[in-house]
Amino acid sequence: MRFLSRSAWLALLTLCVSAHADVTLPRLLSDGMVLQRNQPVVIWGWASEGERVTVQLATQTRRTRAKNRRWQVTFAPLQTGPGFQISIQGNNHLTLHDVLVGEVWIASGQSNMELPLRRVVPRYADIVQNTFLPAIREFSVPTMYSFQGPQDDFPVGQWKTATPDNLDEFSAVGFFYARSLYAKLHIPIGIISLSVGGSPAQAWMSEAALSAYPHYLDEYKKYASDSTVQKTIADDQASVAAWAATVAREDLGLQQGWNSAWVDVHDWPTLTIPGALTEQHIDFTNGVIWLRKTLTLNAAQSRQPALLHLGAMVDADDVFINGQPVGNTTYRYPPRLYSVPNGLLHSGENSIAIRLTSSSSQPGFVPDKTYALQLGTERLSLDGEWHYRVGMRCGPMPPTTTLHYLSGGLFNAKLAPVLHTAIRGVIWYQGESNTTRAEEYAALFPALIQDWRSNFKQGDFPFLYVQLANFMQTKNAPAESEWAQLRQAQRSALRVDHTGMAVAIDLGEWNDIHPLNKKDVGERLALLAKKMVYGETGLIASGPLAVSLQPGLKSGLEKPAHALLVKFAHSSSALQIRGTTLKEIAIAGADHQFHWASARIVNQSLLVWSEQVSDPRTVRYAWADNPSGANLYNAAGLPAAPFELSVNSSHN
Repeated sequence: MRFLSRSAWLALLTLCVSAHADVTLPRLLSDGMVLQRNQPVVIWGWASEGERVTVQLATQTRRTRAKNRRWQVTFAPLQTGPGFQISIQGNNHLTLHDVLVGEVWIASGQSNMELPLRRVVPRYADIVQNTFLPAIREFSVPTMYSFQGPQDDFPVGQWKTATPDNLDEFSAVGFFYARSLYAKLHIPIGIISLSVGGSPAQAWMSEAALSAYPHYLDEYKKYASDSTVQKTIADDQASVAAWAATVAREDLGLQQGWNSAWVDVHDWPTLTIPGALTEQHIDFTNGVIWLRKTLTLNAAQSRQPALLHLGAMVDADDVFINGQPVGNTTYRYPPRLYSVPNGLLHSGENSIAIRLTSSSSQPGFVPDKTYALQLGTERLSLDGEWHYRVGMRCGPMPPTTTLHYLSGGLFNAKLAPVLHTAIRGVIWYQGESNTTRAEEYAALFPALIQDWRSNFKQGDFPFLYVQLANFMQTKNAPAESEWAQLRQAQRSALRVDHTGMAVAIDLGEWNDIHPLNKKDVGERLALLAKKMVYGETGLIASGPLAVSLQPGLKSGLEKPAHALLVKFAHSSSALQIRGTTLKEIAIAGADHQFHWASARIVNQSLLVWSEQVSDPRTVRYAWADNPSGANLYNAAGLPAAPFELSVNSSHN
């Protein structure tokens, strides 16, 4: 990650100014770029004050002079076509090569949009090596922030083609979205990838938009002081370094070599992998715990290519085989897939040692993940009993300030440099970091959409977004859910013109906030684009969307008594229940106490009732962190959006 303070930005600006005797361009305008078709093309950069600049694009030529060291020219819209060059002549000459014209989309949000293809390889094993789509291109920049107002340029970044040597780092959702559009349009697709894992919506909003949220505006202004930023960084680094130094200094495992090829563990107790340590009544929360296991291999097995699967751990790990380090991960979320060097394994006993460092409250090994040693086509399970010993105990890691999560910082550093670029629209996957403030998000998210549109000055371009996927443990009874409330807030943003929502309630994983199925996410977003933006007629692009709730008897339905009728948008297509009965449907009376309900489809509406509720007022569907049994779809195979509706209420 790259974190740029005011002093760093000033240093970069100084470099730019010093180079302004020559014409220079922003990073986004570079070799391999994709320009938006059928919209005016703006080319801009810097030069010496008053310097004459001539720009040639295809058959068009524009001339201007630099004013305040900046110059800009605008060209007539272009149709899609083969790659060409852009020539810029000032005191020096620049040429941009392999420029394409097609469709340009911004892909933004947090980690589920950022997640690269290499992280989903376990689900799409051959996607990288078997993809050669040079007309699909991505421009991506690392994490950076600024509280010094909108920035003009990125310090790094380049356009890359969707070919095997680049695809590992492509946004997985962005790639599958672009691939689906390319299959329909057969023209270049450019993705400007701007996501930052863990980022809340307010980090992506301008100072002007934050003025409606005084607590966020105060936060933004607090960190406008470079001294505050630098002190925060220094204090955080010092406290974390002190914690880590204590952990390393007091860890008996490091002192006594518990990572060695052979360690006497006859007096070490045992635990079971996977599982949380607290659930196994192990007296350990923060610090270091060591685990060891021995595997006996024959000569043939020891010669096979080896890959160590260690699921996911909370929080950080260092892993050794036969005393040699084979991998480490510094935080809880990434899958642990560690290649074993050739020759490290041998016939006979082989040791695996894990040094697990816990800095939070639930150390352990995430269930329903793979824990195994892969030897060629053979997989040896590592589930079950391991010996363990606590290396040291301490308090939790001191809290730190994640500067790139603070209000306005990402808008200034990540979005602002793109604002002069013509785009077709935005795809967005974000919300996990705002789940504790769902009521606020119902206003904040539409405000963000309007803020982006206002700053781009390109009209109400399409803004297509993903509703949060299912996540965390399932529950046996209806219950309140912050994630369900956030999904409802996301749903309410459909009131904003030219928005579309891809439902992902069936694409998540209970034990992973980063589910692997990014193909369906990207393709559901692409369905929305094909219908809303590219005019594909007859396409069903959305699952059933509940719009109103009324007493069942008002529709002439006499049985069952005390039923409510859920109406759906006409565009939702034919309702279908997958299975014999509808699940994850609940009903409540005036007391707002929800009970599981029965339901059946009646004339493309949903009749809902429960014998336990004699005067029903409210219906909820898929209202949970993880409504994994939700089974209401349409004929196109798209899931219904979760909802809460009360009698005489409606969704637009």
